[in-house]
Amino acid sequence: MSKSAVVAKGADSLVPVDPDQTLKACKALVAHIKKSAAAPRNDGKQNLLADEESTVAETPVWLTLTTKKHIHDSHRLQPGKIVLPHSLNDKEELSVCLITADPQRWYKNAVADGFPEDLRAKIGRVIDISHIRAKFKAFEAQRKLFSEHDVFLADDRIINRLPKALGKTFYKTTTKRPIPVVLMAQRDKVDGKRVPAPKGKKTKRDPAENVNARPIPEIVNEVQRAIGAALVHLSPSSNTAVKVGYASWEPEKLAANIDTVVREMVERFVPQKWQNVRNIYIKGPQTAALPIYQTDELWLDDSKVVPDGQEPPSALPGKHQAKVAEKPNIGKKRKPLPAEPEEPAETPAKEEPPKKKAKKALPESNDDRLDKEIAERKAKLKKQKAAAKKKVADI
Repeated sequence: MSKSAVVAKGADSLVPVDPDQTLKACKALVAHIKKSAAAPRNDGKQNLLADEESTVAETPVWLTLTTKKHIHDSHRLQPGKIVLPHSLNDKEELSVCLITADPQRWYKNAVADGFPEDLRAKIGRVIDISHIRAKFKAFEAQRKLFSEHDVFLADDRIINRLPKALGKTFYKTTTKRPIPVVLMAQRDKVDGKRVPAPKGKKTKRDPAENVNARPIPEIVNEVQRAIGAALVHLSPSSNTAVKVGYASWEPEKLAANIDTVVREMVERFVPQKWQNVRNIYIKGPQTAALPIYQTDELWLDDSKVVPDGQEPPSALPGKHQAKVAEKPNIGKKRKPLPAEPEEPAETPAKEEPPKKKAKKALPESNDDRLDKEIAERKAKLKKQKAAAKKKVADI
């Protein structure tokens, strides 16, 4: 595959993608999709409602970019825009819903009076965030709004509030997520800083006036660019897919869009630019991926690459370095270790047992003496008893 560096139009950097390889891949992919649409089904049945032209016209072509490291840390609900030389939504029956900041009356008047007729016919609804919250709280109302329009544009000032207002009906897939557009005029800058708004007593403004809005021709240009732009939905992954066209287009139109998407996506959304790009493919919904670029280096940091047979350096410095596990000695007999002379063990000195306390000597027993003491005590008690009776009798 040819990998000659090509100077990108409108850019100073070199894009290592061969335009000839991109055109060849587009021709082969379009021919394969058309051939598959015209081929009979494998089960022998025929679909009478199928239309070959409409099937090919609605078949999208995707550009898939794989990187060496994740290009984003979390899911990003706000898609990025890449303006294409050939618009993705150029059909006349397209329906667009424009979601603006409060109040909506000025934007309705601008669409009705200042927009070109062909663009005005595509914008089916202009609504602000307050009416979104009031009218589309119910799930059924959100589903109805989702099915009524093909493209949703939202003012970049209020687009971060829409996930809570519109719910999973709009944000569980990337099909019709609101596309950010800049409708507010930029403030003047002095020394690189924005001039603050003048302070004063706030007065109730007329809904038909909007002093902060951009000029109407600029808004028209912004809306037209957003309708036909390629959308980049970033996620914590090394694989990102972007729709670049349809199978019914000429291969040259597809190749022009692909060149623009590759250049803008790498320059704006991929950290470390082309050093982080691994592969670029184009494919249909049910086709194999055709490569248009493949890098020679599969790693991003050369310091982490070591030759064969050499141990990789530890990721942690100092005392926290990881110990490299030794290879197990499988299938070999272990050799006995040489016997080491044993040192004589020291015998601990015997402790003397504690001395027992000497028992007190008990007095010798004498039965005669004991009988004498008992007889004397009884006689003494009798005398006391007799004296007590005499005392009571005298009373």
